Amino acid sequence: MANKTIVMSKLRRLLQLHSQGKSKLFISKYLELSRNTVDKYVLQYKLLDLPLEEIDKLTDTDLDKLFFVQVTDALSPRHKVLYDFFPYMEKELKKTGVTRQVMWKEYILKHPDGVKRSQFNELYNRWCKKVNPVMHISHKAGDKLYVDYAGKTLQVTDKESGEVIEVQFFVAILGSSQYTYAEATSSQAKEDFISSVENALHFYGGVPAAIVPDNLKSAVIKSNRYEPTLNETFYDFAEHYGTTILPARSYKPRDKSLVEGAVRILYTRVYSTIRNKVFFSLKEINAAIKEALDIHNSSKFSGRPYSRKDLFSDVEKQALLPLPERRYELKQQSFATVMLNGHVLLGQDKHYYSVPYQFIRKKVKLLYSNSQVEVFYKYNRIALHQRVKLPFSYTTITDHFASTHKFITEWTPQRFINWAESIDENVKEYIIRILEKKQHPEQAYKSCMGVLSFVKKVGKERLKNACKRAIEYNMYNYKTVQTILEKGLD
Repeated sequence: MANKTIVMSKLRRLLQLHSQGKSKLFISKYLELSRNTVDKYVLQYKLLDLPLEEIDKLTDTDLDKLFFVQVTDALSPRHKVLYDFFPYMEKELKKTGVTRQVMWKEYILKHPDGVKRSQFNELYNRWCKKVNPVMHISHKAGDKLYVDYAGKTLQVTDKESGEVIEVQFFVAILGSSQYTYAEATSSQAKEDFISSVENALHFYGGVPAAIVPDNLKSAVIKSNRYEPTLNETFYDFAEHYGTTILPARSYKPRDKSLVEGAVRILYTRVYSTIRNKVFFSLKEINAAIKEALDIHNSSKFSGRPYSRKDLFSDVEKQALLPLPERRYELKQQSFATVMLNGHVLLGQDKHYYSVPYQFIRKKVKLLYSNSQVEVFYKYNRIALHQRVKLPFSYTTITDHFASTHKFITEWTPQRFINWAESIDENVKEYIIRILEKKQHPEQAYKSCMGVLSFVKKVGKERLKNACKRAIEYNMYNYKTVQTILEKGLD
């Protein structure tokens, strides 16, 4: 009895807080009740349509009877039979191709004197709200695009070997108009997934405010109720298209119920159309899917004078954001340590790119597409270059260097040759040989700088003789000249 008093007091407080405009989340936390419990009582309160003042006058016993009466109480025998059928129906509706109309026909075969289809649907809706009340989701035009893969795969046959290859069935649906896009794709891998989402956006001719994927690895690395970790490439894709990613919550099927509903419909309207056909390529099967999809989108909604396509054209299309000028370029990533010369190596091309000198010896991440190379340090982009696929060469931005290092980019081979010529022909010949021998110009410039700087220390005559002796040794580097001078071999 004590427990009942506590329950009734919480129920009264719940209704008071709801009437004061408090959110269900606040009520849930404040009263230490589950969200589902709060949803259930709020819905029942709305269905009762009684003022709070009248409920306050009720005794705990009357309140208990009002809120805790069983769903099947005070039902006619015919309705009790129907309510007994609903739990079975709820499970059957989860199966591919099973609809309410199919279930009503099954029910009426068993009970010929049963209710008509419209009343059957109305009573089922009431039963669902009583058994498992949920908040109604209102989809705004241009707000969300739901994407997912169907559980059942399609098939493509290899023309030469006859091998049957399983292919995936991708589905996208706009929340407001329910305008649907679908295509077959080789896999659910990141590259195929992003390509399919991009194809969907171009099919719609615009971008929604948010994309809602299921928690597959191509979209979400680590699921979390509050802040899931997104796949970095998919996040970059969303940035390119100016939208955001709102992953469906794990174990919350209602977050993706719209796209799952679309999948069930497409099982009937697409799978059934192409089930007996043989396709030899993705292009062929996608052409068949497009044909069936056009019919699906152009079909009128049940009981409404318009179709998905009509609703999209009239309401949702203009609410979408414009597409960017260029399609997204898929990016690869690699890691490297910034060298002492202020460059990082993109191993894919064996090409070097400069970064600001402050990041020398730091480990950085490179994201690269066919046209660009981006360098990141701790999530911040520190350099952006046009991609150059010329191996063993350098792409350098002068501003990346400290003032003491900028001289490197200001030197050319001819400047070193001219400087050497002003000292002596032997020095000139030696500098030319260094420039020819070194694999990379910057290495050569440093050696040239070192050799020519000896003129200030030992004078032109000794440097001339040292270079002449080094030529005889056929050794062309700074160390050789240094050793000759230190040991007096000049």
